[in-house]
Amino acid sequence: MMGFYFERLIEIFPFFLKGLWMTSKIAFISLITCTLLGFILGIFRSGNNKILRWIIGIYVSFVRGTPFVVQIFIIFFILPEWGLQLDAFPAALLAMAIMGSAFICEIVAGGINSIHKGQWEAAASSGLTLIQQLRLVIVPQAMRVIVPPLVGQYVLLIKDTSVVSVIGVMELTRVGWVTVVRIPEGLMVFSLVGALYFSISYPLILLSNYLERKMAI
Repeated sequence: MMGFYFERLIEIFPFFLKGLWMTSKIAFISLITCTLLGFILGIFRSGNNKILRWIIGIYVSFVRGTPFVVQIFIIFFILPEWGLQLDAFPAALLAMAIMGSAFICEIVAGGINSIHKGQWEAAASSGLTLIQQLRLVIVPQAMRVIVPPLVGQYVLLIKDTSVVSVIGVMELTRVGWVTVVRIPEGLMVFSLVGALYFSISYPLILLSNYLERKMAI
């Protein structure tokens, strides 16, 4: 029986590759969006505007303090009641952007806040504008602190793509659930799902470990 299930799994393996492609597509788009939004929010979060810091702090606390699946349900099922109807794929991307940017915001803000105030003063005394201070002096130094946890967060975001299966996105986890209906051998099916997730996450884990060693020198 196990041999029969294994043969069936091999037959439908291209179905898993399509799920892997969808997972990779969601992850790639989300990582770019989350990084851009996270850096912008993180810069404002570490700034001197107390009102803006307070607003971003509420946003970050709400996102980090609520389950990701609840955020997806709000976007996909509740927003249509307010006139904003999204298909499953854009809803998944929006949910990933909201969730990921909140975590990256804290990483970026922490990295910028780790830079000694004297660096800001030296940059300002050189006649640089605020944007130039950030771009030329502060952010390059903060990247030593930001990059290792940022790459680690990327790994978590890739794994969080599995949650979007609850709204019907045919990514890797969803493919696994559909396959279990045909092949009632859950361990075999989800071992394959786990191995495919590992194949796209492990390079980032290696990169994170390398950067941690590199930045520590």
